Amino acid sequence: MTRTQLDLLRGTLDMLVLKALEPDPMHGYDIARVIEVATNDVLRVEEGSLYPALHRMERRGWIAAKWGRSDNNRRAKFYELTKKGRARLRQELTEWELYTDAVAAMMGRW
Repeated sequence: MTRTQLDLLRGTLDMLVLKALEPDPMHGYDIARVIEVATNDVLRVEEGSLYPALHRMERRGWIAAKWGRSDNNRRAKFYELTKKGRARLRQELTEWELYTDAVAAMMGRW
């Protein structure tokens, strides 16, 4: 059986990015990599999806960005969760648990 890349359910990208940023600030490439590693390469976030999501979350006040230096000494924008972003992550996780429990309950019916 080969591994396939799954499309992200609408709305889950924000939750995954917020969760990736929960412990520490990081730049875009590292955010995408954390998601890939955590999901055993099942979920991959392409730049064309990630950066618009980061900009949208920044506008909403969920994350803040500042310029810094990456591990390879290149200039990079680092993103970190704000207080509002942490609250949003808690809300997203609560909704995700309700959703996954409901789907699991349905799937268990047959």
